[in-house]
Amino acid sequence: MNSPQDSSPKLLDRFLAAIEGAPGSDRLLLRITFFMIIASFVWLAFSLNQEHSEVTPTRGGTITEGIIGTPRFVNPALALTRADQDVTSLIYSGLMKINPAGELVNDIAESIVVSDDGLTYNVILRRDVTFHDDTPVTARDVIYTIRLIQDPGLKSPLRGNWTDVLIEEIDEYELNIVLEEAYAPFIENFTVGIMPAHAWSSLPTEQLPFSQLNTEPIGSGPFMITDVAHDTSGLINHYTLTARNNGVAEPKIDSLELIFYPNEDQLITAMSGGLIDSTAYIPPERIKEVINNNFRLIEEPLPRTFGIFFNQNRSAALRDAVVREALTLALDRDVLIEKALYGYGVPITAPTTFPASELQSENGITGTATTSRTDQVIALLEDDGWSQNNNGLWEKQTTDGTIPLSVTIRTSNTPLFEALIESIAEQWEAIGVEVVTEQFEQSGLVQSVIRPREFEALLFGLDMSRSYDLYPFWHSSQQDDPGLNIAQYANVEVDALLDSAQSEQFGPTRIETLIKASEIIAAEYPAVFLFQPTFTYVISNDMTITDINEIGRPADRFNNVTEWHTENDSLWPIFRQDI
Repeated sequence: MNSPQDSSPKLLDRFLAAIEGAPGSDRLLLRITFFMIIASFVWLAFSLNQEHSEVTPTRGGTITEGIIGTPRFVNPALALTRADQDVTSLIYSGLMKINPAGELVNDIAESIVVSDDGLTYNVILRRDVTFHDDTPVTARDVIYTIRLIQDPGLKSPLRGNWTDVLIEEIDEYELNIVLEEAYAPFIENFTVGIMPAHAWSSLPTEQLPFSQLNTEPIGSGPFMITDVAHDTSGLINHYTLTARNNGVAEPKIDSLELIFYPNEDQLITAMSGGLIDSTAYIPPERIKEVINNNFRLIEEPLPRTFGIFFNQNRSAALRDAVVREALTLALDRDVLIEKALYGYGVPITAPTTFPASELQSENGITGTATTSRTDQVIALLEDDGWSQNNNGLWEKQTTDGTIPLSVTIRTSNTPLFEALIESIAEQWEAIGVEVVTEQFEQSGLVQSVIRPREFEALLFGLDMSRSYDLYPFWHSSQQDDPGLNIAQYANVEVDALLDSAQSEQFGPTRIETLIKASEIIAAEYPAVFLFQPTFTYVISNDMTITDINEIGRPADRFNNVTEWHTENDSLWPIFRQDI
């Protein structure tokens, strides 16, 4: 008895035989019809596939990342350099992490509950997370990590974030983290990587920096180090990181190759030669050298506020609010960004760095399109009683004598600030302001200028962190050293708003509070807010990565590396399986 499979070929044979047995003219017509039917079926199948299939990432592949520097402290408590922070973020995982939308979400923690008074964070850990040596991650490891950071003998760069914080162990997978005062941005610290107590706790604090665990670490992150290569001088120049597919956070790529270069020239040569797939270490002035058909650029603003901060106590001219407004209006921020950052920055006109804030006007200009910046500045100063002398410089007659509109700007002597201060001086001088510029070594600037507030105008950058915390920089209680309110700004209403923001949890209410405070600060012109730089990441077109939003530092680009992939498959949804 013939099976259905046997009958199909016979029917096709009979059909073809019927075509070939037809008269000549009919045979040609039937052949054409037959091939048209076949072509129609092929076209229909292709169209349906294009319409209904989905590009699905598949597991596999390797990404090679280029890094400048040498890893020395792949250790959450000691990582300071970018190279250390990059590797640490891949090897370790924290209680929380930042998701592709830029939001804090649980990672090692199963739940985190904040008490009503904002002082106590009750943390319950997941029970399925282990370190790379398969040891469970417990409350003991979290407590060890935090207390190690707090240890003054270690001199951790994170110590200030955990000062006066009490840790209480409840059981193996539960603990409390208790603050002396409510501080909503504190939760950002929960992204710090957790270290294995069983591997580190036997070492005295003074010996920790010399442990081999700093360069061959044991973490609980998505990748673990499986191979280490050294150069002829013994320095690490290559890590092989293998995906840890343990059912918790399984990366879609099999491995990451991290290659360490001593300088940007060697890194760019390697990228041009196709030896690496991605890097965040190309300086702005050289990015165009590597962007081509094989690579694309990803940009994301960093929470850094660059500005010129006024010390009104040192200048009669700067005590005039109209003068400060005119100096703010006179600067073309786009020009500054192009000269200092080669275009990789975002202009701002207020202390906050909230994306698309309504505080940011078009390059700081509030007049009509037909009124030039210079015309606006002249009108402001003249209406305020200022006039230009025979040398074209502004001055004002008062009962105490003639006040010249002159500004002495102090800043660092790094290339970035050198380019900025030159452009700022050029723009202010063009409208009749006398400008004196002074540059200092970074340590000298901090000790001799910033801490004693010895300046008329200070060109400087502030790290606002992802929390957009304005309190350290604009609350009146922080006017004097060691406070960071370098403009010595004081406003009762702003103080009340910033006090409120200290205890408000992240969300629309806190953002509204900070925006209101920013509006008041910006309207009083205690500083000229210039721009925030952008993080730049060059990646191969073969790579697909998650969105990078609201990061606090370059290493945060790896927050969702488990979702990165290099290989895809095209499937109908019915055939799709989660990988």
